[in-house]
Amino acid sequence: MAFYYDGVSRTFNEYLLVPGYSDSTCTPGAIDLSSPMVRFRKGEEASIRLNIPLVSAIMQSVSDDNMAIALAREGGLSFIFCSQPIEDEAAMVARVKDYKAGFVVSDSNLKPDNTLVDVIELKRKSGHSTMPVTHDGTAHGRVLGIVTSRDYRPSRTPLDSKVSEFMTPREKLIVAPKNTSLKDANDIIWDHKLNALPIVDENDHLLYMVFRKDYDSHKENPNENLDAEKRYRVGAGINTHDYEDRVGALLNAGADILCIDSSEGFSEWQARTIAWIRKQYGDEVRVGAGNIVDKEGFRFLADAGADFVKVGIGGGSICITREQKGIGRGQATSLIEVAAARNAYFKETGVYIPLCSDGGIVYDHHLTLALAMGADFMMLGRYFARFDESPTNRFNVNGNFVKEYWGEGSARARNWQRYKQDDSVKLSFEEGVDSYVPYAGPLKDNVSLTLAKIRSTMCNCGALTIAGFQEKAKLTVISATSIVEGGAHDVILKDKANPLQANFR
Repeated sequence: MAFYYDGVSRTFNEYLLVPGYSDSTCTPGAIDLSSPMVRFRKGEEASIRLNIPLVSAIMQSVSDDNMAIALAREGGLSFIFCSQPIEDEAAMVARVKDYKAGFVVSDSNLKPDNTLVDVIELKRKSGHSTMPVTHDGTAHGRVLGIVTSRDYRPSRTPLDSKVSEFMTPREKLIVAPKNTSLKDANDIIWDHKLNALPIVDENDHLLYMVFRKDYDSHKENPNENLDAEKRYRVGAGINTHDYEDRVGALLNAGADILCIDSSEGFSEWQARTIAWIRKQYGDEVRVGAGNIVDKEGFRFLADAGADFVKVGIGGGSICITREQKGIGRGQATSLIEVAAARNAYFKETGVYIPLCSDGGIVYDHHLTLALAMGADFMMLGRYFARFDESPTNRFNVNGNFVKEYWGEGSARARNWQRYKQDDSVKLSFEEGVDSYVPYAGPLKDNVSLTLAKIRSTMCNCGALTIAGFQEKAKLTVISATSIVEGGAHDVILKDKANPLQANFR
């Protein structure tokens, strides 16, 4: 006979937080939203942490290198999607690691016999206006000069002009030797009013570039998620089929953490994948696993060696797994049970395994509820797909701007490996849809607003940290009538009474 769970499978929208006492020290500016991302032992610190508890989903329509850079700048982390060729995913990871490293390997280089046409085309492709000129046009050739946007004017400089004719030559450049520290490099930049400083070896071959904008960017974004070498952290998705080839390429590209992308994680496939990684790379390589929705699934992945566990099946806005297969569980109920299992595991073993809540987020306050229920961080798809930095196209549909958003289980994604159960190389049926989401603008503005709401709610509950919030939070189940009461009701909204007024805000 089938096992029946007691109680109802509930979603975030069926809960509210009850305010608690907050003293005068509990202000939004004092809230610490950092959280551990990988397993650690009691009394120790996690080797990888997030400065904000948000990561972007392993999806074609969400997480490419542009999203990863933008989110790491705010303190979160992206997992580059794995439903693409290995070399393409590795290249995305490498671009994130090279984007802001303090010492950056130049990806926009010229030879002296290139022309202004080549300069303009390279700038269009890379977006970079500072281009070292080396003897062979490579990132580590002998430095002959440098080209910046101040060295030419397309309206006046002939397009067939050789780079050697308008570049700033080597003898006029200020460079630094290879043993220069980042602090000293920045001091040289400031002392000489430079925008970029080439770092060269004893033979005058280019090693790195240090840019003023990277220093300025860090000062403007103090929550940046950086590794020990001041490079942005980035994650990468893997599957349970070609991991023996994919993992090494991603690690060589610089991936800080991996995550198994699967529709269901309570399986031998995931245990095999983790075991292989541990055998080949030991505990230094960090890998998350999932997704699961109950305590048995958590224990399985915890014992298998997962560094974090993703919770949630069927709750994503583009996921139709529950509709197609009848598989899943309400996200709130799943998270509450798994968090209890995680805490019991910590008490039993002294090992803390972070939980990633994946799916079921409709409103910003659902993020706060997820944290209160035991999540250490949340993985979001639809939320990030709305922003400028997501890799999808923006359209005007019936007067409203939207962005494309499709699931990894949709036919469009062609991610057969995520759902593969046999030797087939196609999806038998879809578990995701192809859709639009309302365009929301830049990531930074939206994330700042979301985090402001989380901080304010934590203040209402008298908590300064996520761990403290989980200890102090008081949750109550609400009725359908309470959900209605919680929004605007029994009034005529001005936007609806006068649509023109809303258009001119």
